[in-house]
Amino acid sequence: MSTGPGPADQTATRTTAPHEPETVPTEASREEYENLADLVRKYRFAYYQEDAPLVSDAEFDSLFRRLEEIEALHPELVANDSPTQEVGGEVSAAFAPVQHLQRMYSLEDVFSLDELEAWLNRAEASIEKVGDGGAKAAWLTELKIDGLAVNLLYRDGKLVRAATRGDGTTGEDITHNLLTIKDIPQELRGSGFPAEVEVRGEVFIPSKAFAEFNEALIEAGKAPLANPRNAAAGSLRQKDPAETAKRPLKMFVHGIGAREGLTPAASRKRTDC
Repeated sequence: MSTGPGPADQTATRTTAPHEPETVPTEASREEYENLADLVRKYRFAYYQEDAPLVSDAEFDSLFRRLEEIEALHPELVANDSPTQEVGGEVSAAFAPVQHLQRMYSLEDVFSLDELEAWLNRAEASIEKVGDGGAKAAWLTELKIDGLAVNLLYRDGKLVRAATRGDGTTGEDITHNLLTIKDIPQELRGSGFPAEVEVRGEVFIPSKAFAEFNEALIEAGKAPLANPRNAAAGSLRQKDPAETAKRPLKMFVHGIGAREGLTPAASRKRTDC
């Protein structure tokens, strides 16, 4: 689920067909808007906080897009607590809050080639405005890994903290659980590390490993996990790290956030398939 129930950390965007604002919203429009907003909040909470989705991604996206349409027609209905104004995840009271050094953003989505082309044109126009008139922007595309967005903080090459994205500004401290994932180095190799750097990516469960894990659960007489994304999120929110260690978790790193003593020249110059 990439817009949500909540928008998820890479390079896509959601666009909706333009709607001309109407004058005064009818009572029926207000009621539909309030009901939709309540539903989106409910489904988003179940998805992110309880790791137990109540509807399919497609159904959620349809509700979310309808909410956006109503807001485009009646901007006066939009409040600061509207689901469309939030990044997606929220911080659970079960974990200590963590302030990211640099804001984490989430994925949005498109549903047609026309929407993708419209987003591309807008993005290139924005890049030209802030650019120096040099070479055109180069694009890097990657497969979307559907897991839980995390932020790793390294100081002098040592992992000192791990957190979920949360609302983009404040996440949940999941350091102890994340340390059980063998893919993630607790200390970087080599030398000349930046004094401080945030490493960002997705913690996920590969499809094959997920199927095998579910088979083992069923054989043990336990209920299978709903889907890989929620299984990964639920694994990192276990109160006992020993339980997290039992899950076949992996991490895909796709970017960096705040950094001190590091100036990357480019995200990637070439990708060989």
